[in-house]
Amino acid sequence: MKYNPAEIEQKWQNKWESEKVFKCEADNSKKKYYCLEMFPYPSGKIHMGHVRNYAIGDVIARYKLMQGYNVLHPMGWDAFGLPAENAAIKNKVHPAKWTYSNIEYMKKQLKMLGLSYDWDREIATCDPEYYKWEQKIFIEMFNRGLAYKKTSLVNWCPDCNTVLANEQVEDGKCWRCSNEVEIKEIEGWFFKITDYAEELLEYTYKLSGWPERVLTMQRNWIGKSVGAEIDFEVDGIDEKITVFTTRPDTLYGATFMSIAPEHPIAKKLLSGTEVEKEGLAFINEILKEDKISRTAEDKEKKGFFTGRYAINPVNGRKIPIYIANFVLMDYGTGAVMAVPAHDQRDFEFAKKYGLDIIVVIQPDGEQLDPEKMTEAYTGPGKMVNSGKFDGLDNEKGKEEIIKYLEELGVGKKTVNYRLKDWGISRQRYWGTPIPIIYCDDCGIVPVPFEDLPVKLPTDVEITGAGNPLEQCEEFVKVKCPKCGKDARRETDTMDTFVESSWYFLRYCSPHCDTNIFDKDETEYWMPVDQYIGGIEHAILHLLYSRFYTKVLRDLGYINFDEPFERLLTQGMVCKESYRCEEHNWLFPEEVIDGKCKHCGRDVIVGRIEKMSKSKKNVVDPEALIDQYGADTARLFSLFAAPPEKDLEWSEQGVEGAFRFINRVWRLVVNHIDLIKEYCGKNYNSDGKIEKEILYHTNLTVKKVTNDIERFQLNTAVAAIMEFTNNLYLIEPKLSTDSEKALFADALVKLIKIISPFIPHVAEELWNRCGFEGYVSKADWPAYDDKFTVKDEITIAVQINGKVRAQINVPRGIDKDEAIKLAKENEKVKNYIDGKQLIKEIYVPNKLVSLVVK
Repeated sequence: MKYNPAEIEQKWQNKWESEKVFKCEADNSKKKYYCLEMFPYPSGKIHMGHVRNYAIGDVIARYKLMQGYNVLHPMGWDAFGLPAENAAIKNKVHPAKWTYSNIEYMKKQLKMLGLSYDWDREIATCDPEYYKWEQKIFIEMFNRGLAYKKTSLVNWCPDCNTVLANEQVEDGKCWRCSNEVEIKEIEGWFFKITDYAEELLEYTYKLSGWPERVLTMQRNWIGKSVGAEIDFEVDGIDEKITVFTTRPDTLYGATFMSIAPEHPIAKKLLSGTEVEKEGLAFINEILKEDKISRTAEDKEKKGFFTGRYAINPVNGRKIPIYIANFVLMDYGTGAVMAVPAHDQRDFEFAKKYGLDIIVVIQPDGEQLDPEKMTEAYTGPGKMVNSGKFDGLDNEKGKEEIIKYLEELGVGKKTVNYRLKDWGISRQRYWGTPIPIIYCDDCGIVPVPFEDLPVKLPTDVEITGAGNPLEQCEEFVKVKCPKCGKDARRETDTMDTFVESSWYFLRYCSPHCDTNIFDKDETEYWMPVDQYIGGIEHAILHLLYSRFYTKVLRDLGYINFDEPFERLLTQGMVCKESYRCEEHNWLFPEEVIDGKCKHCGRDVIVGRIEKMSKSKKNVVDPEALIDQYGADTARLFSLFAAPPEKDLEWSEQGVEGAFRFINRVWRLVVNHIDLIKEYCGKNYNSDGKIEKEILYHTNLTVKKVTNDIERFQLNTAVAAIMEFTNNLYLIEPKLSTDSEKALFADALVKLIKIISPFIPHVAEELWNRCGFEGYVSKADWPAYDDKFTVKDEITIAVQINGKVRAQINVPRGIDKDEAIKLAKENEKVKNYIDGKQLIKEIYVPNKLVSLVVK
């Protein structure tokens, strides 16, 4: 009867799979619940972050199933991407073979965790039957003008040999390989996400089930600003520069103009001038820097005078045009009218380069003097040095200036967004082919729907030197669908974030072969009720998924606006790192008693940080499962920290989880005969022991239920642990049939409430107790609030303001009886005997206070 995780876990995993316990079908007669964790990239091995993420989701899915919901809990693979292609180059194996072998192995690992997935719904995004529909939607977006091609300056990773979206550049480095990103001019395909900027922003205020932190990140990324666009003529040449400003009230104070090095006009301004060579060198120097550091407050402001001047449209003043490192094409128009008196960045730049500072907003009760200013004034005030607008409140001045610009035909009120269109072209092989054909006569022609999918050719040589599709004549050479003449295919593939922007919809009907998904099934299951994943996807994946959902709505495929009702962003799994001076980073198993097992040197223990392969501070879930079982791995990852917080790895914590499972096991196994004999029999709820059992049982079920609903899974586990301890304390007191019946009922409820957390143990105990079916599908236990309050409570007794005793009294006891019991307490007697009682105070159900002298 000893707890043997290896034996029971394999047994129940086989049963769940063979009997398809977690298979689900749309059923309009049942209330649905769609629980989804972000699907993994098939790297070949799960890590503790996966264990934690999927265990959290599994608790929710299993709990909802026991509550009677029709639960959709699917799993699949985000299978395209650079790592597979890089592995193909390194190991001389085809990306498809590498990917599918990894999927097979990772699937086996996930099944070891006992996760309640409906594996019949499994998808892999590299399957042509998946990306066929992605290509169809691309064509529909193209036909609507939502997918288009243009030449632009892009983020280019020379190591990955591909374009990166702005969101995929982190601190100037590639999000995938961490190498420096370059700026490069290239042709590519874009999705017009900017058409949805306002709606994407608006709905961040409607997503009540999302963490505010994520919503704030999305709002900041969308970056809405209300202001004006103003045209400045360039003196001496037939060009104009359009700026966007949120401060049109300061227009008269503009003393120079700053443009981004990436701005298309930058090289035109330099062309043919004596500073052209020097200016181009400055541009190239700045473009090597990452964009985030260029705009940092403490970054040195650098500029290069082009020798050209812009003309201020409201006063005719000629202002010098500078190329500046702190101006980006990603915001506004890539050109800024600089008002140093009222913008700190412009102020520092003007001071550095000796440029004019003109005050045009004076604060009330103060007179700003440009000669004496030590910083820019950015507050409210009255307009000065602004022609006919002098004396106006500056907020009113914003409106009046815009009207004036519109009258002159040189400006207009406008809304600007930081969000730019999504560049989806990638110059790599292992991705969804973009379904476009180029014809010399017909131009850009989409592949006909009936010819989809455009499959990746399998017989290509992948060397890492450029896009192998370009060298594959069989793929590139094609007939034009319109005129039948020789044409060529697009060789770019789609950003892998396109696949993950709609996979949750495909899960609803993964085998549908007539369209992207079955509309009726999708209407039943969607939107996702609970989505779970890392905070690192707050902008990239989540924003793109919201955009894609709105596009599919507008194309008539769905009738809802947002894909995810509720979102949980779980924390990371962290552990200290180990390093040897000779052998560098070490895996934990390479450290023995604080020394490197290879050379015996003392190991340097690093700080606790996210587990990563590079620093080897990882724990192999498979080894953990082999030693302790999957239920222990699950329980530790759920109990050690709240889901949204980082989890600190602890060997002691793992051992503690294992010991607790053994305590539950022994408690139930030792009372199987009692359960079989007394479960369901009548009981009396008035006895002292009965009341104690009812109180602990109902209170625990209530707390666990409420905690799961609030995602406080760690406190739910703590409540189960406390309940188990109380049952151990109650067990020796059992004597009557009524007490035993209630104790048996408590043990059955214990099996049920542990089921979402440690399902293998729960199933085994349920089965040994002789119950039919699976505890995974049993009813979640109910609780009665009247039993969650004790009849007897503990109150404090104060003597002259100090607590001297605690006494147990019936709940609701009156004042006279409470004071009488307090005075009869032996400890209290020691403080009041022989003394005069001055005052008696009773705070109901809390406190007796006696004052003596």
